[in-house]
Amino acid sequence: MLQYDGLGASLPADVDDRLASHSVTPGRQLGSIPTSTASSRRAAHDEGALAVIIGLAGGTGSGKSSIVRGLVARIGGCVIDLESYALDGSSADDEPEAIDTTLLVTQLGELRRGEAIRKPVYSLETHTRTGVEVVAPARLVLVEGLFTLWWESLRSLLDVKVFVSAPADLRLIRRIRRDLAERGCTVEQVLHQYSGPVRTAHERYVEPTRAHADDVVINDGPLEDTVEQVIALVRRRRVDALAGAVHP
Repeated sequence: MLQYDGLGASLPADVDDRLASHSVTPGRQLGSIPTSTASSRRAAHDEGALAVIIGLAGGTGSGKSSIVRGLVARIGGCVIDLESYALDGSSADDEPEAIDTTLLVTQLGELRRGEAIRKPVYSLETHTRTGVEVVAPARLVLVEGLFTLWWESLRSLLDVKVFVSAPADLRLIRRIRRDLAERGCTVEQVLHQYSGPVRTAHERYVEPTRAHADDVVINDGPLEDTVEQVIALVRRRRVDALAGAVHP
C-alpha cells in the first residue's frame, strides 16, 4: 500500500482503488504552497486512524460545497461543513469564533477512528441549532468551510489542505445566485452582506489561510475540471510520498 502524502497513515484501500480508476487530466492551474513541518504533521495522526481527511477552505462563492459534492459523487465519502458547527446566535460567515471548534475537532477525531458522530443541524433562519444528524464513518472525510485552515487544532487533523480560489467578481455572482435561490434574499441584501461583514471576514480570516494550504485550486471554469484537479492532487501527493520513501 502506498503511503499517503508522506504521513503515517496509508490511503484506505477502497478510496485508493476509486482514485486509481479515474483517468484524470492535469488541471489548468494548480499551485503548490509549502506544507507544514513533517514533525507537526506526524504528530497529528494516531496509529488507529481509519480515515483520510481532506480540508477545503476558500472565500464565499469560491465553489467549495460544489467541489465537495462532486468529489462525493466521484469517489464517495462523508462531508463535514463548518456551518453546521456555528454557535447559537452567531453567523458562520462572520468570524472563526462563531464556530464550535471543540466539538468539531472532537467529532473529526471520532470519524478518523471509525466512529459515527451526531453532527449538529444549524438553522440559518433562527441562527440556532435545531437538532442533530447522525453521520456514519467513511474512509474519506471531506471538511469544507470558510475557516477550515484557520485553526491549528483543525489543520493538524487534515491529511491534505486545499484552498479554493476564484476571482472576487465571480464569487459575488455565485453568492447572489445561491442566496436568491436557496435563502430567499434580495440582491440588495446580498450586496449589503458581501460589501460589509463578508468582505471583512474574507480579508481578515479567509485569505490569510491560503498560506497554510498544501495546494491552491483555481475554480474559475467548469466544475468537473476543478473536481479532477483535486483528485489529481491527491494522486500526485501519493506518488510524491512514495518517491520520498524510496529516495530519502
